[in-house]
Amino acid sequence: MSELKRKAMYYSKLSGKTLKCELCPRYCVLADAEVGFCRSRQNVSGTMYAINYGLSVALALDPIEKKPLYHYYPESRILSLGPNSCNLSCKFCQNYSISQYAAPVSEISLQSLRASIEQYTPEALQVAFTYTEPLTWYEYITDFALAYPEVRIVLISNGYINKKPLAALLPHISAMNIDLKGMQDSFYNGHCAGHLKPVLDSIKACAAAGVHLELTFLLIPGLNDSKKDILAMADFIAEVNPEIALHISAYHPSFQMTNNATKIGDVKRAIELVQSKLINVYGGNLPIMDYMNTQCKKCGKELISRSYHGTKSRVNAEGKCPVCESRIYGVYDA
Repeated sequence: MSELKRKAMYYSKLSGKTLKCELCPRYCVLADAEVGFCRSRQNVSGTMYAINYGLSVALALDPIEKKPLYHYYPESRILSLGPNSCNLSCKFCQNYSISQYAAPVSEISLQSLRASIEQYTPEALQVAFTYTEPLTWYEYITDFALAYPEVRIVLISNGYINKKPLAALLPHISAMNIDLKGMQDSFYNGHCAGHLKPVLDSIKACAAAGVHLELTFLLIPGLNDSKKDILAMADFIAEVNPEIALHISAYHPSFQMTNNATKIGDVKRAIELVQSKLINVYGGNLPIMDYMNTQCKKCGKELISRSYHGTKSRVNAEGKCPVCESRIYGVYDA
């Protein structure tokens, strides 16, 4: 069987040739020849196939900070790729041309991907599955992880996956950035065609599994930016682990959303609201470089400086401040 017709994982058979996908909380029920909501899985004569297997919208070399991951091997580079599919439909999606619609793709075999990683990041064998929703590439990521366990795998994800497949995948994942889109189920349902609880469950599962975890929150004026919602988010994260890095990102009108763009002051206020509860909070998508650096919370030493020109980390290999030896959340190199 070719790689482009790989049998899918996590589905069950119903009556006749009808199948139910069990990868994510959508539980798509597919008659013969039907394709799931995410456009990545198809019922072919009573067998589910991962029809997007190895088909990528892009392949690029990025700084790790672009993911964004601020506390995971700072200053390193990572090879990035992703599928032409997503299992949510966010009205404000900033990558909608590749997540919501068919887009040109190129086949990248497991072997070719491994060779590209060796070529572009020989000093740090790591790959990011990103751009759209990597969990809709579940079989491809699983097969790569099993074939090449020496490569560090990073996922930039919406976290919308069922508990069983996530639990099976997490032992192979080194780091994740999960996009927490809001703290109301009505927001997820009305603006993302999904639900909140599975995302919260994924965040807790990742943290419990010891995967390095950072979160991104897109602040949208009038929709998810109330003081109540922001404090609820901070309380949830603090309960999981108050050190988890949170990136509060400015929204810009995109796809089906025409709300006014987030102002710098709105991001600043949101950061100030959560800083009493969370240790590592940053601003993103801003025209300024404020809210990007990491200071030691004990002695105040600037430990990681970030700008559009690059990153400079002073955290030692043990993940400690070189001045006061306080432990800094994250994973660091010698």
